[in-house]
Formats: sequence, C-alpha cells, structure tokens
Amino acid sequence: MDWTLDQLNAFVISVEQGSFSGAARRIGKAQSRISTAISNLEADLGFDLFDRSARLPVLTLAGEQMYEEAKIVLAQCDRLQSRALTLTKGEEVSLTIAMDEATPTTVFEEFFERVAATFPLLKLTIISGSKDDIASQVNDLTADLGILFFSKTLPSSLEFTPICEFNSSLIVAKNHPLAKISAPTMQQLSQYRQLLICDRMGYYHTDALSANYWHIDSYYSITAFVLRNMGWAFVPDHVFNYSIFKDGVVRLSIENIPTSPWIDMGLVKRRDQGNGPVLRWMYQELKTMFAQHN
Repeated sequence: MDWTLDQLNAFVISVEQGSFSGAARRIGKAQSRISTAISNLEADLGFDLFDRSARLPVLTLAGEQMYEEAKIVLAQCDRLQSRALTLTKGEEVSLTIAMDEATPTTVFEEFFERVAATFPLLKLTIISGSKDDIASQVNDLTADLGILFFSKTLPSSLEFTPICEFNSSLIVAKNHPLAKISAPTMQQLSQYRQLLICDRMGYYHTDALSANYWHIDSYYSITAFVLRNMGWAFVPDHVFNYSIFKDGVVRLSIENIPTSPWIDMGLVKRRDQGNGPVLRWMYQELKTMFAQHN
C-alpha cells in the first residue's frame, strides 16, 4: 500500500469538518485536492471510506474504523516531530501566548512577573480572546501557547494539558424574576433569556438551555449584561466575584440542573511543536502556582 500522511490528514480533517469543502477551508487547499487525496487513499486501501450518495459524505463502517486508526497514526507522527524539535531547540528567544480573557488575572500577573525575573531577555507577546479564538491562534501558529477553558471541539492537532479546575456560577441580577428562586429548574430557566459565550467571529459550541438566547464573546460583558437585567448566565466564579459585579448580581443553586459546575482550565499547544526550556518551565510553574492557590 502506498498511502501517505497527507492523505490520512485530509481524511481525518474531512471527518472532523463534516465535508470535503470544510476540510479544504481548514487547511487552505482547493477542495479538488482534498477529494483527490481521499480518492487515492481509498484506492490504496481497496475500499470506500465515505458513502457519497447523500449531499454530504458519510463514513462507511470501514471508514469509521479507519478514522480511529488514522488519528492514532497522525498523533504518533506529531509526537515524533515534537520530540525531534525539542531535542534540536535551544532556549526560546521569543514566545507568543494567547490567553482567554476570562482567566483569573491575579494569578497570571504573578506568573508573568516570575517569567520576567526568570527569563529577562525573553521577547514575550501576550494576546487575548475567547476560548475558540485561542485554539485557532495556536493551531495556525499565531501563538506558541494557549491558556484557555477546556473545549470539546479542540482540533485533533492540538494537545490540551489541564492545570486547574474552576467552579462556574449561575447568575442573575438581584431584581431579575429568577432571583426569587433559590434553585431554579430547567423549565423555569427556559422562560428567560440566556447569555452564552462565543468566539470573536460569533461561532459557539455551547448548547443553550433556553430557546431565547444571545451569544457574547466575553464573560465580563456577559456579566455586565446580567447586571443590567438582560438575562441569566453561567460564568466562572472569579468573574462573578469581580468587585464591580458583586453588589448587583446573585448566584443561584444549580441543584435542579443536570450540568457540571466545574470548568477545566489548561494549556494548549500544537502536538507537532516541541517544548523548549522556557515552555517546559511555564508548564511546571503554572501547575505549581495553581496547586498553591487552590
């Protein structure tokens, strides 16, 4: 068999994106090249990976099995590339870190103070966004490292390393009708507007619990809107506890809502990029700092 890694990559991304056109957009190639790569892979394997009878391609039974195997092969290749880069890299001269705007500022101010003291010659760039922005910035190599709240929709090319857990709060304004209910039910919540997080492009991956909802790209903006009685929301605890919101917003019990209050926060990087001395230090330092703060 003469299949290639490029063919496997085109296959895996097509499955993840749900179409050949989506895969083409994702990796910046013509759709015809994606279709050809997958057709050649099918020819090399000797069976169809997709059923093309519908408007969008659907995995065959054999395709489902090959998808899992292909992901393993590509992940192993990424690990090999990462190990090679780590062995050849010296100390990083510059780094770009993309941070979710809702990460707790106090801990990270202390962290970057330690970075400055430990690596005084490091050229550091810090950019911010919401969690899906961060993943995109790391995936397209705009950033070397991302700090974000966990998302189930991370591309397979990225590796997420958890460093701590945060509790999330169900919040409403003090004069909102829900504020009179200490532990609202799903049915009661569904009667009012929900405010949900999205990325800077307006894309979102969190299902609404209410049919009436808005998407906003900042937890701080969401909380400000809650303060003005425009809806209810789930936000990280440290956002709820931010001083300018504390007096006008109340936290409700989620005992009647089938959802976990915990949010993982962690570091994300491309699997195929190695860790130099500075990044390795950052990983260990952040784990240690959050263990001390929790």
